[in-house]
Amino acid sequence: MTTQIAPVVPEVVPAPQRPVRKKREGRAALVYLLPAGILLLALMAYPLYQLVQISLYEYNQPQASGAEPLVFIGLDNYLELFGDDQFWSVLVSTVLFAAVCVVGSLLVGTGLAILATRVRTLPRMLLFFAALGAWATPAMAGSYIWLFLFDADFGVVNEILGMQGHSWTFDRLSAFGLVAAEVIWCSFPFVMMTMYAGIKNISTEIIEAAQLDGATWRRTATQVILPILKPLIVIATIQSIIWDFKIFTQIYVMTNGGGLAGQNLVLNVYTYQKAFAGEEYGLGAAIGVVMTVLLMLITVVYLRTQRRTGWQP
Repeated sequence: MTTQIAPVVPEVVPAPQRPVRKKREGRAALVYLLPAGILLLALMAYPLYQLVQISLYEYNQPQASGAEPLVFIGLDNYLELFGDDQFWSVLVSTVLFAAVCVVGSLLVGTGLAILATRVRTLPRMLLFFAALGAWATPAMAGSYIWLFLFDADFGVVNEILGMQGHSWTFDRLSAFGLVAAEVIWCSFPFVMMTMYAGIKNISTEIIEAAQLDGATWRRTATQVILPILKPLIVIATIQSIIWDFKIFTQIYVMTNGGGLAGQNLVLNVYTYQKAFAGEEYGLGAAIGVVMTVLLMLITVVYLRTQRRTGWQP
């Protein structure tokens, strides 16, 4: 008599439901974001449409006053803009200036946020009050405060450094550096508050585990805290790029309209000179369209880069 062994039937493991779950979560997120999206579209669609439309016309002071009819010129404003060497020079200056401001704001804000978690209550509150004071100061007032501090004849900085008579706004690089310092001063509080809130939400067990493993304070900050804060850093970076790329008040006030011979122009001030001082509204609208497209491209490229390094929004 032979005994037959029944074949072993492998247990069927149900397929994971993560794709379906992620799809449902995506639909739920879309439903929640839809009202805000409709509102933003209603507020932005028409102004953007008008901006693009004006850029396709010869729209100068005679047309604005109604003395002459609008003339459709297609892409002539863009061709004139791209053929202007000054535009490319100003574009490069704007990108470099914004990059310095963004990196400076992130470094100062994140560093102070980490510091705020290491000090006692009173120093932390004083730091927060000082940061909020800088953040709440209007751009116009802040620009004049910094001009007074760095004044060639009466500035406190020149007196401390023994550089009486030195003009910080005469040289191109020092003028850009002075404005960048003022922009970082009024921008880092946003980064600091954002990073501080993120740090406080990190479980203390993670920090304690790193310290028990022998990690120094610097190593804990760079290898434990910063990776956890990466989504917040991405948000702060995008916000800073948008803000600093569109700087107008600080440059216009502190360099008296763009510096000697326009050496400190950025795109927003350049647009103002073309559109309002030069009364070329069509050309100014074309610059506005180019700036909008550039900001969207920079944001998309940055987000794609972050996704490739492992961060998912």
